Amino acid sequence: MQSNLTPARGRAPRAPINWRIKPIESYETDAAQRPLRRSLGALQLTMLGVGGIIGTGIFVLTALGAERAGPGLILAFVIAAAVCGFAALAYAELASMVPVAGTAYAYSYVSMGELVAWLVGWNLILEYAVSAAVVAVGWSGYTVGLLASIGWELPVALTRGALAGEGGVINLPAMLVIATIGVLITMSMRVSGTIGSILVLVKLAALALFLLATLPHIDPLHFHPFMPYGFGSTEVNGVARGVMAAASLIFFAYLGFDAVSTAAEETRRPSRTVPLAIVGSLTICMLVYILISVGAIGTTSYQELAGSTDPLALVLRRMGNVRLGNIIAIVAIATLPTVLLVLLYGQSRIFFVMARDRLLPDALSGVHARFGTPHVVTLVTSVFVALLAGFGRADQIAELSNAGSLFAFSAASIALVVLRITQPHRPRLFRCPLPWLVVPAALLGCGYLFYSLPALSQMRFAVWSIIGLVVYALYGYRRSGLTA
Repeated sequence: MQSNLTPARGRAPRAPINWRIKPIESYETDAAQRPLRRSLGALQLTMLGVGGIIGTGIFVLTALGAERAGPGLILAFVIAAAVCGFAALAYAELASMVPVAGTAYAYSYVSMGELVAWLVGWNLILEYAVSAAVVAVGWSGYTVGLLASIGWELPVALTRGALAGEGGVINLPAMLVIATIGVLITMSMRVSGTIGSILVLVKLAALALFLLATLPHIDPLHFHPFMPYGFGSTEVNGVARGVMAAASLIFFAYLGFDAVSTAAEETRRPSRTVPLAIVGSLTICMLVYILISVGAIGTTSYQELAGSTDPLALVLRRMGNVRLGNIIAIVAIATLPTVLLVLLYGQSRIFFVMARDRLLPDALSGVHARFGTPHVVTLVTSVFVALLAGFGRADQIAELSNAGSLFAFSAASIALVVLRITQPHRPRLFRCPLPWLVVPAALLGCGYLFYSLPALSQMRFAVWSIIGLVVYALYGYRRSGLTA
């Protein structure tokens, strides 16, 4: 009898749930049968990653991170980047040998089997949905605030969700921006990628201006004490504080590189391009985050940053540079949609691959005859996220998203080791250096960050995973493409 660990074409034999491993060749066949248009090059894919990473984290989470860690926010950015960096090296090798959409879901499917893959995909669906909703609500807040500053007051009923507890009915701006991005993704990823690349360059230019304005005026006294709440995560007045508490939150800021691997089926020469874009985008963004946090905290007390909805603009205004502060705010409004684009894109592609594997309804895997994009699942995704943003609350979403992401990163790291053992001779255009060091570092880092999350976030992750297991048992397991 042929082992499930041996690559084979066609359907795999029926096996126990935890050993339903899908051969890589089957993924390649599926991709050929329902092809997506390959329109992304190395630059566009790297910009896609940068656009997804530099956004909410830099424009919003800088204040929240400073509130939780003080100047230790700088160290928190380094720790979060290091953990993501270890995971990114694993992603890069896996993307070079499994160049299909689906990210950690697909990597788990070809290495550890269907059950693990389902749990990873199920959590990634939630991660991308709630993250996109948070970005949309944040964009709405910036936009409404800017309009109010010039005398155009929008009614609360149209700018706050009914479940937000602020007297509103629906957050219409948030829903409209989601609808716009959804249409762009459906029509053409090449056009979306080009627009996104332009907005990313605008964003980087604005951040360069911020650094030019702040770095010459850094006051070393603002970095003392460097860790006012300590290194670990401890609760102070009901709020988790400390460097690791901040790191577990701002980890959310680096998630854009995960979406890069979901673009494999729409990328030219994916085995080479995707690994370069993953490592390149994460490296660029790590440097930007560290420099921006140094500039922000070095010129403004972390107590003043805490609670701000526009921390970078606040820093410049406190320095007397009101005009540049307003420019930064406008750039945030103009460029936050690039983050939304990446998140909606990533979620729709994971949905698409899971549906193609028949773990979700097959209708979701339809490809538009003209645009060559998965239009059905993009529509469903956009409607789902729009409802979350239009009616729901945005608080604590980052922690909820991070729990699923940490699980997915851990699964991808383990998948690297499994494939090194079971398929050592399969071609890899990129090989992770020192995997026996990188993988344990990634697992330990993800584990510590998960431990540092609030208990409520950990419990929500467990509940969502249990719901996923029920859905899989009642639907996915019976309809899977690997069912004999």
